[in-house]
Amino acid sequence: MWIRASLTIIGLYLLSVELLAEGDQRPDYDYVTEGTRVFTTPDESFMAKILVEKANLGSEEVKLAELTFPPGYSGSGHLHGAIEIFYVLSGRFGHHVNGVDAVLESGQIGIVKPGDTVIHSVYGADPAVVLTIWVPGGQSAPDFSGLSEHPIGDD
Repeated sequence: MWIRASLTIIGLYLLSVELLAEGDQRPDYDYVTEGTRVFTTPDESFMAKILVEKANLGSEEVKLAELTFPPGYSGSGHLHGAIEIFYVLSGRFGHHVNGVDAVLESGQIGIVKPGDTVIHSVYGADPAVVLTIWVPGGQSAPDFSGLSEHPIGDD
């Protein structure tokens, strides 16, 4: 009986060690990253530096990019299927949402919700550099596939 109890205790111990080890496995995302890819126009006046996406997050809950728009840029109205948040790092970024015009400057935030119509533009002689967050990230974030692409680190 003592042997059976000892084997049961050893078996339970080994099972608990195995379960703890399974729960302690590294998740499928990068703990530290510099981003994943850079997209540019042929003249390199527009740049999208993808910082967080499925490739380093392991899922599509969010996508984060640093976008650089050239001076004089004026986009066309478009809809998003996701929340889009802009944080202006530098420059003057036109943020036109549902007919309401605003010019965002360094340190300001602009928000677009699904169903809103937005137009982006740049005011002044300097580019606008904008940290942009899409929630969820997946298919609702812009597609930069028509631009030149290279991995971050190949600058």
